[in-house]
Amino acid sequence: MQELIFAKDYKHNDTLRESFSELASQTFGIHFEEWYQKGFWNERYIPYSLIHGDQVVANVSVNLLSFVINSEKKTAIQIGTVMTHPDFRKRGLSAKLMNLVLAEYEDQYDFMYLFANDTVLDFYPKFGFQPVEEHQFSMSYTPGYIEGLTGIRKLDLNQTEDLDLVAQFAAQRVPVSQRFGTDNCPGIFMFYALYVFPQELYYLEEKDVIAIYKQEGDCLHLYDWLGKQKVSLLTLVRKLAGPETKKIMFHFTPDEEGIETESISVNTGLFVKTNGKIPYPVHVKHPMTSIA
Repeated sequence: MQELIFAKDYKHNDTLRESFSELASQTFGIHFEEWYQKGFWNERYIPYSLIHGDQVVANVSVNLLSFVINSEKKTAIQIGTVMTHPDFRKRGLSAKLMNLVLAEYEDQYDFMYLFANDTVLDFYPKFGFQPVEEHQFSMSYTPGYIEGLTGIRKLDLNQTEDLDLVAQFAAQRVPVSQRFGTDNCPGIFMFYALYVFPQELYYLEEKDVIAIYKQEGDCLHLYDWLGKQKVSLLTLVRKLAGPETKKIMFHFTPDEEGIETESISVNTGLFVKTNGKIPYPVHVKHPMTSIA
């Protein structure tokens, strides 16, 4: 059998990139080509792959970003897109790639982490990752004066002007939370904008904020907000909520004083490996739109 060749960071190689995207589509139902063609696959997303001929048969991707923990930045590496072609499974290829990544980035991070699905929960502890519980935050809401949806414009990423606006905010945004948030990850956000939330993106002109939200029954899901400076979360909620809203679900860690939230512990498949004495924070939620 032809020997497997190692390759990394080959996004500008059309053959390998398209093979990578095809394997991702087969494995996870996700695609990368539009993300690449629009310029959002940047130097912070690095695939580490094994190649058979011109075909990507196994991969572990590295995402370089930062955590913001109590207003301090920490270096983080998120592992994602771990996949192996069905014809090449049970050969230890993912383990080989994980060991390559761990060796290359040794002592270059405060936190390395990933989100695993239920089928591989026993795999990552072999490399020093430990499961971490997250918390889902919400708050009860009683509508008062309803501002309505005036001054809120739904964005259309098929329009160049709107796509450029979202990309600009993604590049210049402040972290969604100073208690626990992420930074330096506009590429991951733009993946969510293109593929996950293209119908939930709104620009609040008066606040100069982009919000990703959806009303489901009496619950308003606030997935993320992007501003170039800190905004009042409560003011934002009051702008987005309708007369039917009785609950706000936050898909990140809210940190604004005066907002009374409750939380429940959730198992999201988060595994964390620390490199030093800094512990991963407790009672927090990793921002949804920066999960790779």
